[in-house]
Amino acid sequence: MATSRAGRILGRLESGKNLAGSACGVAGVGLALAGVGGAYWPVVVAGLYAAGALIAPPERVPPPPFDPREELGVLREDFARLREYLTEVELPAGAGAGLAGLLESYGALLEPGWVADVLATEPEAVHAVSRGVRQDVPECVDAYQRTRWWNRMAPGGESPEQHLERQLVVLREEADSVTAGLHEVEARRQQTHTAYLEERGRS
Repeated sequence: MATSRAGRILGRLESGKNLAGSACGVAGVGLALAGVGGAYWPVVVAGLYAAGALIAPPERVPPPPFDPREELGVLREDFARLREYLTEVELPAGAGAGLAGLLESYGALLEPGWVADVLATEPEAVHAVSRGVRQDVPECVDAYQRTRWWNRMAPGGESPEQHLERQLVVLREEADSVTAGLHEVEARRQQTHTAYLEERGRS
């Protein structure tokens, strides 16, 4: 407790505002010694200290460092749990094939290596894959199972199988869009390097 309090006091003494105020206060003492301010020199010194503290920039607290690769590590664990869950679910043939293709896309993006390293640099792409793995696919499958039961109890209406297949098509298109976006990132990187080499060759 005492060490923590001493650290806070030391931190205030070393703060930019205190240092700027102290510098202005020292200037105020110099002015007082030169005869400026007369009997009111303490007020001059205090005022200059306060002015220096006010004009000093506020202390900046640096944000905590986040490693996007750690997020991908957690996402891989969730993806493994999703695949385990899906092995216990009975799905229609058409939806099963579509789901297999979607999971293959997610797995290729999350596989440790340079592809995942590129993915980690694109927060929006990570968010899209995370949403698909943690929310969209489980919700699609669970909603299908629930609706299929109600449909058996009260036949009629739209087929739960068709809805599931349509949902998986949309998710596959989104995964393909993420892949295309990462491809574009790599293409831009290659083009930038080509331009750099050509410019270097001309100089």
